[in-house]
Amino acid sequence: MKILVTGATGYIGGRLVPLLLEAGHEVRVMVRDPGRAAGRSWSSRVEIFRGDVEDPATLADAVAGMDAAYYLVHLMGTGGDFVKRDRAAAHNFVAAAQELEHVIYLGGLLPEGAEISDHLSSRAEVGEILRAGLPTTEFRAGPVIGSGSASFEMVRYLTERLPAMIAPKWIRNQVQPIAVRDILQYLVLALERGPSGIYNVGTDPLTFKGMMQEFAAVRGLKRLIVPVPVLAPRLAALWVGLVTPISNRLAVPLIEGVTHPVVADTSRVLEDFPEVTPLSYREAVARALHQTTENAVTTRWSNALGDSLAFELTQEEGLILETRRCHTEASPEATFRAFASLGGATGWLYWNWTWSLRGLMDQMVGGPGLRRGRRHPTDLEPGDAVDFWRVERVDPPHLLRLRAEMKVPGRAWLQFESEPDGNGTKLTQTAIFEPFGLAGQLYWNALYPVHKFMFSGLVRNIAQRAESGAQS
Repeated sequence: MKILVTGATGYIGGRLVPLLLEAGHEVRVMVRDPGRAAGRSWSSRVEIFRGDVEDPATLADAVAGMDAAYYLVHLMGTGGDFVKRDRAAAHNFVAAAQELEHVIYLGGLLPEGAEISDHLSSRAEVGEILRAGLPTTEFRAGPVIGSGSASFEMVRYLTERLPAMIAPKWIRNQVQPIAVRDILQYLVLALERGPSGIYNVGTDPLTFKGMMQEFAAVRGLKRLIVPVPVLAPRLAALWVGLVTPISNRLAVPLIEGVTHPVVADTSRVLEDFPEVTPLSYREAVARALHQTTENAVTTRWSNALGDSLAFELTQEEGLILETRRCHTEASPEATFRAFASLGGATGWLYWNWTWSLRGLMDQMVGGPGLRRGRRHPTDLEPGDAVDFWRVERVDPPHLLRLRAEMKVPGRAWLQFESEPDGNGTKLTQTAIFEPFGLAGQLYWNALYPVHKFMFSGLVRNIAQRAESGAQS
């Protein structure tokens, strides 16, 4: 079959595409930024189409010639009134896709007899619009558990970082999670079944407290969780945003989604899809942890890219990434020479006094400080010392990765990359930190205001140094 996948660079879409290809389907992916799809392992085997569900003019060509489509778009977290935007986008898609034989949509389980959050009500409304206007199968799922998923990461960070916690009483509410493996199986198999209406999916229900306790058991951790009759959802979401990599704007709807019991009858999907045996929550957690350890995480809940000067602060698989990018008219070779000569007598080009102060503080607690300098003013080899860094990887003229040997509550790296960009070079600078517990997280948060200026100035001055050709 000829299949259109919207949301192909998202968490589910990015994993669905290779499964469709393996099943022998012809796949077209519709993305707003083709560059984000071009870097995927499957990009050479699909047709990449630039389109946007919020731009009706792009949709007719996107669906032309397709037999079926996956609607995996949700605009929460992208700014503005996402409920209104999701509604309009669904209507746009329905108007353009009248020739499709089948649309498959992934929505969310709904609590019965309770006030529904904007997030879940929007998901339900989109499903209603699609079913009213197109032959549609809708899968309604609770928290998706898989390596890199938002729900998994929220549970993981809360459980790993907090040996004891007080939590709102609604953590005793039952929810119905599902392994990402299982939802992907349903999505692929649905093509064979034809339009089938609504399916509720999930494994055996358990409480949100139980989700954390089961995670702790898999990890061999002992955790104390005390429910208390306080903490409103938004206040709890702020706490989640502080302790976990989940941003507040995503944490709020995630938390609101579990403030009421969310359990559904899954008997229909079990009857119609007997080849799918849902994994238990514990099995799903074990699989997700294994894939994380093996660096086999194919998609993540958040992988947004910046455009121009670009600053990006994310947390992925236990790592905090602070990324800045800029363009320089210099060649990749000149750009590499500029950042490969940092440290030692050259210094750090911007706010050098802060680097000196940090080195002095490191010496006072037994670290190397800046005393070591560097072996050679421009040449680097793996294992070389560069002040309080160690060269972990060097690949001229493309990459330099430095590992911190200063005393910090975690592990840190500073990485520079240069790649051709038109007539010049795209320079990417990434500070990477793996915090050890809550102390590591607080350490990084405290330094963020300094990093904001120091690292921005550093990447700009490296670009200027590359253009001037100045070498010390």
